[in-house]
Amino acid sequence: MRASYLAWVLAAHAALALVGIPAVRATEAPQPILIAAASVSMEQAVKMAEQRYKAKVVRAEAQQKDGRTVYVLRMLNESGRVWTVRVDASNGAEL
Repeated sequence: MRASYLAWVLAAHAALALVGIPAVRATEAPQPILIAAASVSMEQAVKMAEQRYKAKVVRAEAQQKDGRTVYVLRMLNESGRVWTVRVDASNGAEL
């Protein structure tokens, strides 16, 4: 039983090496998947966008993109123009 398990582990390790996926040793603790916490709130992002564009945010939602939070803001100005602004929640940068 022990020999077949060892053979299976060695075969899996070899197969992973062939496709370029690094093997994880049994003694290594799995690393947690980290998602960056928002350092800019949606309220702050809305205020910044409204001040920058002299327009009103009529819709705001948070989305996940490539493991980070992005605020998607729908803007409306006085002349009726509507457009979308995307803000990185981790640093407040417009994307």
